[in-house]
Amino acid sequence: MYALYQQIIMDHYKNPRFKGAIENPDIDSGVYNPSCGDKTSFTARVSDEVITDIAWDGIGCVISLATASLLAELAINKQLNEVLMLDKNDILIMIGIELGPTRLKCALLPLEAIKKGIQEYRSTSCLIEQK
Repeated sequence: MYALYQQIIMDHYKNPRFKGAIENPDIDSGVYNPSCGDKTSFTARVSDEVITDIAWDGIGCVISLATASLLAELAINKQLNEVLMLDKNDILIMIGIELGPTRLKCALLPLEAIKKGIQEYRSTSCLIEQK
């Protein structure tokens, strides 16, 4: 089973899904891990609290880039609340391999980026609605 997950991770690393950027996105967020140099960003379009289009970009290790691809694949057509409820355990289940503390930070970087983007989108949307 472990080998299957390794194959999935390598496939997403070598053939990333949803890689790139979206023009005029509703969500545009990125994070940087200074301890290893990994960077991940997400852009997305949202309609009625659903992610209707998504893209990510980044530089980093196999784990962070494969996780970004897997997370984008998971997040498309999901409610924003569903994505916000994802946590460390969901990411570990998704990638299917055990990680030490350093590699765990790499795997969680994409989740941090997309959650940050959703939170910024919501705070901006609230400000626009109040005007």
